Amino acid sequence: MPPPTSSTRSALGQWNSAVTSYYVLAGATALLLVLGLVMVLSSSSVDSLAAGKSPYSQVVSQAKFALIGAPILLVLARTPVRRLKAAAWPVLTVALVLQGLVFTPLGASQGGNRNWVRLPGFQVQPSEIIKLALALWLGAVLARRLPLLHEWRHALVPAVPVAAGAIGIVLLGHDLGTAIVLFLLVFGALWVSGVKLHMFVAPVVAVVAVTLPLVMFSGNRSGRIKAWLDPAAADPGSQGVTYQSKHGIWALGTGGWGGLGLGQSREKWSYLPEAHNDFVFAIIGEELGLLGTLLVLVLFGLLAFAMVRIIRRHDDAFARITTGAILCWVIGQAFVNIAVVIGLLPVIGVPLPLVSAGGSALIMTMAALGVVLAFARSEPGAAEALAARPSVFRRSLAVLGRARG
Repeated sequence: MPPPTSSTRSALGQWNSAVTSYYVLAGATALLLVLGLVMVLSSSSVDSLAAGKSPYSQVVSQAKFALIGAPILLVLARTPVRRLKAAAWPVLTVALVLQGLVFTPLGASQGGNRNWVRLPGFQVQPSEIIKLALALWLGAVLARRLPLLHEWRHALVPAVPVAAGAIGIVLLGHDLGTAIVLFLLVFGALWVSGVKLHMFVAPVVAVVAVTLPLVMFSGNRSGRIKAWLDPAAADPGSQGVTYQSKHGIWALGTGGWGGLGLGQSREKWSYLPEAHNDFVFAIIGEELGLLGTLLVLVLFGLLAFAMVRIIRRHDDAFARITTGAILCWVIGQAFVNIAVVIGLLPVIGVPLPLVSAGGSALIMTMAALGVVLAFARSEPGAAEALAARPSVFRRSLAVLGRARG
């Protein structure tokens, strides 16, 4: 086997650089965000026109949320790890208080879930804030108890009771999709912290015991599961509970390898409900084909790679555990969303992170990735490597100077 060339060694050196996690995470986040804005515009324009609005109304709204999330991401990306740790308790307290407002006259229902709070001039979904708050809190609590996590009482208390309370208050609003994502988040934090596998048995049994009655005694949820298990028997006609799933599959099947072309979707013509939200992945498959869907999977794979790399390399337990929680949140939610669209799971109602339309979800996902970027910046050797590189502004001035010369 011939020895590696200098260019190969250089490429490997760049890939093993201390700042690889930072740039991979930032690049994949930016690409998913841009792709999301493009697909929200494409998938929502027809329904916006049908509602008597501008075809750009939904994407303008999404762009506003992205502009709100961008400075939050940038500020959090430059926040020292110790400050993020100190903010864990206050942020969780505020998030739980906001979630409690859902059950007051300020609360609002949407899609059968009571999970919104209407404040003057805007509305917010507190359960999205709970995701980030719980990730930070679990990181802080479990990191402090790290040497004692081999014992039941230290591994499960107070982490599991507080997390169960947060998930429970979300379930009271009938938001099962968000509760599932929160469970994945808690699992990720406990797993990365080193909690033994047998200690997960009791929490999993408790989750199943709480979730099953919510599904069985809800006609809507039980109907979705029955339709998923036996679509023909549950929905013999063209309409019904499998209508959305069928049209999502048809959209993916129509796209083929290369897609019908950007903007050429047929299902978005009021055939596929929530085309710009929960089922945006189907429109990506229809317009951009298998190649477009693989691009989305690769970008989420890069996010996962960067976060796993941070977990393996970082010397701060808080950063590792919080990153594990955010990894299972973002990647787990993406997996659930895509599994629903391709028919591997019943319709649950969770958006595709960074891609689907939705203000609270987009802002809080960007905030969470800003936190992980802060951890990437504080990896061993990353701060020095970033400081040694000239800023984009200085590089631009240098290029302009050479051009003038």
